[in-house]
Amino acid sequence: MGPGGIATIIAAVSLLVIAIALAYTVFRVSRFIDEAKTSLKAFTDDTTPLLNESTRTLELINGPLESIAKITKNVEEVTSKVTGATTGFMESPTGRVAGALLGAATLSKGRKSKKKSD
Repeated sequence: MGPGGIATIIAAVSLLVIAIALAYTVFRVSRFIDEAKTSLKAFTDDTTPLLNESTRTLELINGPLESIAKITKNVEEVTSKVTGATTGFMESPTGRVAGALLGAATLSKGRKSKKKSD
């Protein structure tokens, strides 16, 4: 056997070692992928009920919040109507007369309390 035959045997053995290393790596990676798939399935199975529960909780919270928003809107409308009515009353002649009578009553009450203290 000459030097070419020995080189051929060495090349063949090194290709065999490389093929075995690649086969081992592929085997290990496939086991890793299977394990990752199993872990992901378990994680998904455990998290799905939690997400459903969280969604249900948020739905239950949003119901009263919508009611509060409606109540707040109604209070705002009532307040604006009361403000409009009060402003309209105070600007009317009746409101001016009522204001004058209220001022006179306050002034009269103040004079009576001064007379009693003297």
